Amino acid sequence: MSRRTPQLPSWLPVDPYILALIGTVVLAALLPASGTAADVAGGASTGAVAFLFFLYGARLSTAEALDGLKHWRLHLTVLACTFVAFPLLGMASRGLVPYVLTPQLQSGFLFLCLVPSTIQSSIAFTSIARGNVPAAICAGSFSSIAGIFVTPLLAAALLGNSGGGFSADALLRIGVQLLLPFVAGQLLRRRLSGFLARHRKVLGYVDRGSILLVVYTAFSEGMVAGVWHQVTPARLGALLGAEAVLLALMLMVSWYGAKRLGFGREDRIAIQFAGSKKSLASGLPMASVVFGAQAGLAVLPLMLFHQMQLMVCAVIAKRRARDPREEISPDGAVARETAPVG
Repeated sequence: MSRRTPQLPSWLPVDPYILALIGTVVLAALLPASGTAADVAGGASTGAVAFLFFLYGARLSTAEALDGLKHWRLHLTVLACTFVAFPLLGMASRGLVPYVLTPQLQSGFLFLCLVPSTIQSSIAFTSIARGNVPAAICAGSFSSIAGIFVTPLLAAALLGNSGGGFSADALLRIGVQLLLPFVAGQLLRRRLSGFLARHRKVLGYVDRGSILLVVYTAFSEGMVAGVWHQVTPARLGALLGAEAVLLALMLMVSWYGAKRLGFGREDRIAIQFAGSKKSLASGLPMASVVFGAQAGLAVLPLMLFHQMQLMVCAVIAKRRARDPREEISPDGAVARETAPVG
């Protein structure tokens, strides 16, 4: 019996959740929260972010994460793509200001380069492309764990005043809203594992609903502050072009860099899909903590990049699935096998 793998269309349409995010942005544009409503929405958003990271900690299996360390070279390569190569390209984007990007959009562009990799889509695309799925699972998980600590610190170091800098208040806010709930979730994981398993579907809706609340609050603050007049159609097109170049560069760096390091085809696929993507689910809550009231414009580049990476990687995964397999012969040489038909 053949193993059933996740299926994605060759030309991925707009993700339904992206439509929900767009609808939330439209709602914030038409009915932004202001005054007392803004205070309530802000408090609810802060609580939602803390709850999200509590769930992240409660769901993470420490034993599985430690077991995955056996493939340490692959995981270090993915982490290098996510937290070294991406940030370097993000820093280079400062040269695009002010002719291509506004300072605010460039801060958001740099921030998207700092967030961790995805888990679910990396696994799905790796599976479709006949890559190393267990490695993709561990690589995405390690990236998410590292991102909880690394992303806020990188943002504080690289974004300067846009992200709050290394102020004691900013670090305290990061600790209270992100790190403390995550650690609490880890400590209570054993007691909550049964409850989380029984209510996985409901908690999935809670996850996504919490992120929608964060987006609504951030974009409402932007509307009230009058920042959206800065995003003209020309600026939006320039942002999309810059993100297309960013994605293309990271797809090439992750694929050919892994090949240069001696990884086989299945490992290179896992590295490419885990090392070239950014997590919307982790990035949006982090942006609300790092940028505060300026999070509205900061999350726009991440939202656009998320949809772009899904559409492009869906095509690449289908193409990789038709590649000939590589097998290692007893003498250590790489032999190619004809790709499956159909």
